[in-house]
Amino acid sequence: MMLKIGVPSKGRLMEKTFDWFGARGITMRQTGNDREYSGAVEGIDGVELVLLSAGEIPRELSSGRIHLGVTGSDLVRDKLADWPAQVAELSPLGFGHADLIIAVPAAWIDVDTLDDLDAAASAFRAAHGHRLRIATKYHRLVRDFLTANGVADYQLVDSQGATEGTIRNLTAEAIADITSTGETLRANHLKILSDGLIHQSQAVLFLSRNADWPAQDRATLAMLCARLSLTPPGDL
Repeated sequence: MMLKIGVPSKGRLMEKTFDWFGARGITMRQTGNDREYSGAVEGIDGVELVLLSAGEIPRELSSGRIHLGVTGSDLVRDKLADWPAQVAELSPLGFGHADLIIAVPAAWIDVDTLDDLDAAASAFRAAHGHRLRIATKYHRLVRDFLTANGVADYQLVDSQGATEGTIRNLTAEAIADITSTGETLRANHLKILSDGLIHQSQAVLFLSRNADWPAQDRATLAMLCARLSLTPPGDL
């Protein structure tokens, strides 16, 4: 048996993950060419590296096909219903920081809070006969956040890329998206609501509660956690 750990397959998330493990004496490296998505782990026995897109890792954790995975806390919360029952957070990793926020056109000078957005949504529906559209790819997180804050008369429209441009393209009136610096929002004449922070995301090492955990894999996990100065869940 091998304990499988899923890691983002490209870009800075992969590099930073490799650096994080490497600083703790466990070397991860990509093998073959950039398109093969194969890798190796050195410094500990019984661990297999699985290279996946960050968006696939929550699904693979939920299915139990990988035992551990590094991905954004936003992705796990959005893609997995009742996520604490499916995965456990072993450790935040201190990189991949980004905020999931609600933003509206900067020209909406009377809309600065969620209460203002709720009032604007009601007025929009009365004037146009349909709900105000909020473009996002984070449907669960956004819907739960807006419901908890009493915002109604809106509809979520799916956006898988260039979300900031949906308002200019007349496919949405507001957006909910990830931002690190806010520069892209400002470039598109958008402003973040003063109370519109939905989630502060970062890369996290997650453990699958749905994977098979035979004695050998639990022993490997204990050894890995000891090397990483982490505490494994006591309920496996």
